[in-house]
Amino acid sequence: MVDRKPVWLRLYGRFGHCEEKVEYMESPDEILTSFVLLWAVIDPIGTVPVFISATKGQDASGRKKIAFVAASAAAGILLFFIVVGEILLRAMGVPLTAFQIAGGMVLFLFALTMIFGESKSEGEVKAARSAHDTSIFPLATPSIASPGAMMAVVLLTENNRHSILEQSISAFLMLIVVAATYALMRGSEWISKLIGDSGASIVSRVMGLILASIAATNVLDGIKLHFQ
Repeated sequence: MVDRKPVWLRLYGRFGHCEEKVEYMESPDEILTSFVLLWAVIDPIGTVPVFISATKGQDASGRKKIAFVAASAAAGILLFFIVVGEILLRAMGVPLTAFQIAGGMVLFLFALTMIFGESKSEGEVKAARSAHDTSIFPLATPSIASPGAMMAVVLLTENNRHSILEQSISAFLMLIVVAATYALMRGSEWISKLIGDSGASIVSRVMGLILASIAATNVLDGIKLHFQ
């Protein structure tokens, strides 16, 4: 029989008790949902204007080095949260359902800033103008490894809801998005000419809307799991 429950309810556990381990493989639609979430919170396209501003005056070799260091550092930060994020939560006595709800709320607020406030590119371009080590700040964090991305990778790799293989898939998807961010930074000049700053701002707001809907579903599923 086909499981017709919402994707996010199946993604975060469908067995009543939040501590039960999920014993099934992720389906293609769940993998796609995880990829869309990671793409929204990392926002590779929104990083392009930040990168262009941060590397003004750099030659091609310098831009290449900054892009590589930024992508590598961001991947390292997110992998750190994948490995120890949940351990830290448990050490502090924070239930995973509580983190799921809180994480969803923060992701929702983060999405609202993308939709109504300064877009990612507008806010972080200002920071880039005064940054000394631009490959780490604001490129690696908070542009690529944003607080929303840190929360998302923890939620997507919860030990009691996902097998090692499923967690590895989520980590691999994260690395794909970071690699895509690196590729876009390398082609930033061409992309900037193609879509312009206004185009990047539009993309950031559209991704914010998608992220808001995912975050709201995350909160609702967390509440449902908590009271089951």
